[in-house]
Amino acid sequence: MKECFEINRPEIVCLCGSTRFYKTFDEWNFNFTLQRKIVLSIGCNTKSDEGLNLTDEDKIRLDELHKRKIELCDTVFVLNVDNYIGDSTRSEIEYAERIGKPVYYLETPCCINED
Repeated sequence: MKECFEINRPEIVCLCGSTRFYKTFDEWNFNFTLQRKIVLSIGCNTKSDEGLNLTDEDKIRLDELHKRKIELCDTVFVLNVDNYIGDSTRSEIEYAERIGKPVYYLETPCCINED
């Protein structure tokens, strides 16, 4: 008979927010890693989407990939620096809430800015 072992895995946190705040992504990736959490994050180092020369198709694929990361995580942490939440991040928050993931914010949301 196969024995069952309970696996004590760390919490998985998915960081969401605008790529223009990459330094903040780095800081929180480090903070959560020190807290023994697995961190899922954005996959590029840039201060703006324009710097990546992405096509609209690329952006759609990256948005969908980030939603797969949200599916894998236990919680979502939104890096809403200066309360900035753009369209892509807003879509990720709505998706996380729809599939029942707890969503936490760097700053208490007061308003939603446009991209």
